Amino acid sequence: MPMIPLRGLSIFPYMVLHFDIGREKSISALEKAMMMNQLVFLSAQKDAETDLPTHEDFYKIGTIAKIKQMLKLPGDAIRVLVEGISRGEIKEVVFEVPYFKCAVKKIEEREFDELPSRVVALMRSALGNFETYLDLNPKVSQDIFPSVASVDQPGRLADVITSHLEIKTEEKQRILEAFDPEDRLEILNEILNKEIEILTIEQDINIKVRSQINKTQREYYLKEQMRAIQEELGYDEAIEDEIGTWMEQLKKLKLSPKVNEKVEKEIKRLSKIQPSSAEGGVIRTYIEWILGLPWNKASKGAIDIKLAEKTLNEDHYGLEKVKDRILEYLAVMKLSKSMKGPILCLVGPPGVGKTSVARSIARAVNREFVRMSLGGVRDEAEIRGHRRTYIGAIPGRVMSAIKEAGTNNPVFLFDEVDKIGADFRGDPASALLEVLDPEQNKEFADHYLEVPFDLSKVMFITTANTTETIPRPLLDRMEVIHVPGYTEEEKVKIAEKYLIPKKTKEHGLKEENITISESTIRSIINHYTRESGVRNLEREVANLCRKVARKIVEEDATRLRITAGNIESYLGKKRYRYDIIEGENEIGVTTGLAWTIVGGDTLFIETTLIPGNGKLVLTGQLGDVMQESAKAGVSYIRSIGKELGIKEDFYKENDLHIHIPEGATPKDGPSAGVTMCTAIISTLTNTPVRKDVAMTGEITLRGKVLPVGGIREKVLAAHRAGIKKVLLPAENERDIEEIPANVRKKLEFVLIHDVKEALDHALVKNDNEGSAPMENSDHEKEAE
Repeated sequence: MPMIPLRGLSIFPYMVLHFDIGREKSISALEKAMMMNQLVFLSAQKDAETDLPTHEDFYKIGTIAKIKQMLKLPGDAIRVLVEGISRGEIKEVVFEVPYFKCAVKKIEEREFDELPSRVVALMRSALGNFETYLDLNPKVSQDIFPSVASVDQPGRLADVITSHLEIKTEEKQRILEAFDPEDRLEILNEILNKEIEILTIEQDINIKVRSQINKTQREYYLKEQMRAIQEELGYDEAIEDEIGTWMEQLKKLKLSPKVNEKVEKEIKRLSKIQPSSAEGGVIRTYIEWILGLPWNKASKGAIDIKLAEKTLNEDHYGLEKVKDRILEYLAVMKLSKSMKGPILCLVGPPGVGKTSVARSIARAVNREFVRMSLGGVRDEAEIRGHRRTYIGAIPGRVMSAIKEAGTNNPVFLFDEVDKIGADFRGDPASALLEVLDPEQNKEFADHYLEVPFDLSKVMFITTANTTETIPRPLLDRMEVIHVPGYTEEEKVKIAEKYLIPKKTKEHGLKEENITISESTIRSIINHYTRESGVRNLEREVANLCRKVARKIVEEDATRLRITAGNIESYLGKKRYRYDIIEGENEIGVTTGLAWTIVGGDTLFIETTLIPGNGKLVLTGQLGDVMQESAKAGVSYIRSIGKELGIKEDFYKENDLHIHIPEGATPKDGPSAGVTMCTAIISTLTNTPVRKDVAMTGEITLRGKVLPVGGIREKVLAAHRAGIKKVLLPAENERDIEEIPANVRKKLEFVLIHDVKEALDHALVKNDNEGSAPMENSDHEKEAE
């Protein structure tokens, strides 16, 4: 039959009871019982707090009951009226979903034709004890005693008496599990005697308390009269004590005369107003805020540069330039204690460790660390606080964070400063100007506190994903440190040193349980993540650990080795691909280099010449700047057509189509100018382009190659794709130093000033003449 577990409730045979049902399993069991014979098995839970019980969470002995009535209540609950029929014992739980279905053995009640003397004595004792219990317990009505006394069967008498007792479920279960009526009566008498003893003690305590209250009531009445007289005179002893304490605290703080005078004035003002007035609460909160601020309390830790360097290296791999700049900053702070230091702004893509760098700085200098996220902040009062004239006014989050830190020189991080907004409630970015300006924050005035607080000792750090959305006046007050995305090599090291040990420990695995090879890590980086940071890499490592943990538990495995060959069985099909240079040299196909928010990438530019009327067709979701670069390239080619041996009227008889694959991805920027120009020349001169050469650079109408950004990321993408030679604008020579040494050794860098130099290196040379094939025609020789 269906079974419903009861919480904090027990039911006995012949007992009529109503209760509410709200759990899905219980409702399903009730509906099933109504469809069958209206019989349901009811058993008490061992722990009433368990919301989703299993077969181990309820007692095996319960009551078979008949459903008499059911009523639906608001909120999907059902009120049920049931009548107990007999005891039952669960022999087997058939299933637990969608409801508990149990095989129940019915336990027949032993009936007496003639009651033995011992049973009669036990029944009389139980009735006598129950009557005493009713006298001592005012919560249970004495009107029920006649109906209980009329019961003539011992087992049923014990059940009825137990159902009226205010005892624990465990005690009631003892009665329920006593199948023999004589044993049941003995247990009942034992419980009743214990309850009577407790109730007698409670009654004695109540009598003593009542007499004590009568004595204290007179004293209370007299004290209330005294308090009323004091209030009429404007005197409150408690407030006087509190004011004395505040004055002592104010004296110990040794504030500036201006602040001290302001606070003292507020304290005296509070002493003169009625304690029950609304204004009193506002002044009290204000005083407590002022006295709770760390005016003269600072972290005493001295700056240890070696320790700081060790801390930064322990917490972060790579980021050498960022670490060097931070150590320089700390060194200057140590030498010049009065220096108003710059505000550092760590700018970089998500997941590269900007926030954790700030935490490491705080740990390195042994200062408190507080963080305030500015993402989505649009209310100026978040920074400066509300004026006290408003109901519910509080200080701004800057002062709240300072109070929370407990010192006046913590490391204060403004996170996501580029995502700050402005609306009708003011401009938080403008409010930040006062906080971050070393000339102004010495006397920062929160609107709520209305007294200046010195923020010049605070080490402010901000983070952002881009500087484009940061207001110029705010950006001018900060020193920007660019935190670059990690290279593949750095990601591999971070995974080996930090992520894999960390996630292995978090998932309850031991070092010997899981082995992840270096090639596997590279496969995860290249085929399952596409990011500048390592957040997704960390998630994928955690994913691997979960899969391994499951296999260890299910298959009793002790060691699992994850390789590049079996990675798909753990993480599924590869999500991303990257280009690898393969095949023969082709005409009209050049390899460009692009920068994306998740790092560098190679870009294949395809061109073809088709009969037409001189249209320039551009496809592949190219932005306006990229289209303009292509048009500039065509104009330049037309201006030097004779030198290249290209027909002067090529643009009249043909359409030129330029396409960049992966058309679903938007592309923009001027850095593909030289690449598109080379591809067009290759098509017009029918000269193949070397597959192992990649290039980047903006071009002018005169064919000059101008510098572009993202060189580090672009070169790393070229190296990954198998490129041997990279053509870079001459002015980007300084950027080559930022490329990892192991990559620099494997690539040949050529610095170019104009498109012609790019053609010399990109187009396939003719071995016989030592010049490009485009110079073989008569027209070309004449041009030469």
